[in-house]
Amino acid sequence: MRHARAEALDRLEPLLAKIRRHAALEERSRGVFYRRSRAALHFHEDPAGLFADLRKEGVWQRFAVDTPAEQATLLRELASHLAAER
Repeated sequence: MRHARAEALDRLEPLLAKIRRHAALEERSRGVFYRRSRAALHFHEDPAGLFADLRKEGVWQRFAVDTPAEQATLLRELASHLAAER
């Protein structure tokens, strides 16, 4: 599974815009977000679709992000995770 290329990230731009609203995250390169000094969230693409990897409690968890419902699930998980880490 490869990291998402520009074309894939273009399709996810509305999702990326919502993620950018989280002040706790820093987008160091397009679609690659850090929390403090650790990678926290990035995106992959493969023939099965687009996926986000979110680091929660030191473990990467993968979320499909092809549909609006899948993207909403990722956003809920991200918000919950960031709130728990305050």
